[in-house]
Amino acid sequence: MQDLRLIFRYSKPYRRDLIVAVGLLFLECGCEMVIPVLMSTLIDEGVPAHDMSIILRQGGLMALCAVLALVTGLLYARFAARYANGFAAELRLAEYAAVQKFDFANLDHFSTASLVTRMTTDATVLLNAVNTGLRPLVRSPLMLFMGLGMAFILSPRLTLVFLVATPILAVMLAWIVSKVAPLYGRQQSAVDHLNSRIQEGLTAIRVIKAFVRGDWENQQFEEVNAELSDASTETFRFAVLNMPSFQVVMYTCIVCIMWFGGNFILTGDMSVGQLTAFLSYVLQVLNSVMMFSGVFLQMTRSLASARRIREVLTEQPDLANAEQPVTEIENGAIDFENVSFKYNEQAEKNALSDITLHIPAGATVGIIGGTGSAKTTLVQLIPRLYDATAGTVKVGGRDVRVYDLAALRDAVGIVLQKNLLFSGTIRDNLKWGNPDATDDQLWEACRAARADEFLNRMPRGLDTDLGQGGVNVSGGQKQRLCIARTLLKHPKVLIFDDSTSAVDTATESGIRHALAELTDVTKLIIAQRISSVQSADLIVILDDGRLHAVGTHADLLAHDTIYQEIYQSQRKGGDAQ
Repeated sequence: MQDLRLIFRYSKPYRRDLIVAVGLLFLECGCEMVIPVLMSTLIDEGVPAHDMSIILRQGGLMALCAVLALVTGLLYARFAARYANGFAAELRLAEYAAVQKFDFANLDHFSTASLVTRMTTDATVLLNAVNTGLRPLVRSPLMLFMGLGMAFILSPRLTLVFLVATPILAVMLAWIVSKVAPLYGRQQSAVDHLNSRIQEGLTAIRVIKAFVRGDWENQQFEEVNAELSDASTETFRFAVLNMPSFQVVMYTCIVCIMWFGGNFILTGDMSVGQLTAFLSYVLQVLNSVMMFSGVFLQMTRSLASARRIREVLTEQPDLANAEQPVTEIENGAIDFENVSFKYNEQAEKNALSDITLHIPAGATVGIIGGTGSAKTTLVQLIPRLYDATAGTVKVGGRDVRVYDLAALRDAVGIVLQKNLLFSGTIRDNLKWGNPDATDDQLWEACRAARADEFLNRMPRGLDTDLGQGGVNVSGGQKQRLCIARTLLKHPKVLIFDDSTSAVDTATESGIRHALAELTDVTKLIIAQRISSVQSADLIVILDDGRLHAVGTHADLLAHDTIYQEIYQSQRKGGDAQ
């Protein structure tokens, strides 16, 4: 229940709608409770005496109560829908805002598919629980106590039937809930797996078609689909017992009441109208209890979804600003002082071990090494995407932990290994680097990144629509647009994480010449090709997360065996071509 209390804090802006909806429910229930009393008078006084005035008066009052109940019910539906949908919208917004604050380490805790499920399916479960459950949740207890009170006034002895039926109903409900509760969590996890498979299949659809693996993908999807189907079937196998169980008890109660009530009529202790009214209250009470049991099951499922949403909302970012953060980065000098890092505290081995390195402001540094040598990991510590496990990372002569996170990341431009563009035009994507950039500034950045070559061939230029994820441009064009976007930030530190791997050597050479003109920017270039870094002021070689060697191209080529091997293998590969 603590999860629900946390979640429902986000419904605060819509509490007025909730209060009005509950008030309307009270009015609706009051109108419905009056009808059996009016019907009792009509049957006991109007019908035997053939008095049309009583029949018309009581019938008119019953019709008026029914109309009032209908109107209040319709108004309730409107306010309840506003409350439920507003609450769900606030919840999704809060989840999305929480994810935006996550650090990379936080995102490692959740899969993308799971986050999508928590923001959509789980939020919809809570929306439906409120939208369909609020009415019986309020109405059922109200009708129960009002109906029992009115029934007790009519016949205290017949009311004893409820005292026998109530514990039976409670035991059945408790048994069903105990079976269903753990299954709802399993069902939502199966939805996560299904979404994950769909996401992966759609993202890699071109690869699947290229390797003719459609049948294999269908088989993989069939497995996760069957997992969700089996989980849902097992869940509802117990959940559906709720209705027939309650109906058995309800109709048994009615039979007992008819039996004992008929005897009371024969002995003169009860009139036909009173028994009719009593049966009306009985049906209202039992229907209310049955509806409440359905709400109880829905709340059980909501608890599973609420727990999953709460995990997102309460996840604390691993990285936080200092109490009095520094907002100005003096220059692009970078220092690693005995830095070690591992992604998980429980990991046995460090991804980086004992790195000590000084990079002066304005220098161009190449970083090379084999696959898995932690090149990307090293540069991710500079904009504080992760914090070093041990040691200190400094930018501009200060520990990165003393800076304001937004200011630090704004001063560090990074072109990621995986190039990402967003839906919209090229102009929209470039302005991620500088929202206030003019067209002249956009074109200047594109010329530096050599993106103007293909943009000039596009009829709409900067207003060309990229489609989702930049599907309308090639891999090399995407890389150049990402470089241009980063250059628009005018950062003090510029990191290229293998960002020219998809462009030809001539284009790469042009980009290098343009970058060389940025003398006040510290440039870190991660590359697989020595030709990409041989003109750098400094070349860093990483080997299995350790600093193997640092020097210029000439020094390393003369004295370092690993560098010599890489150079020779690439030169032979180039000669072979």
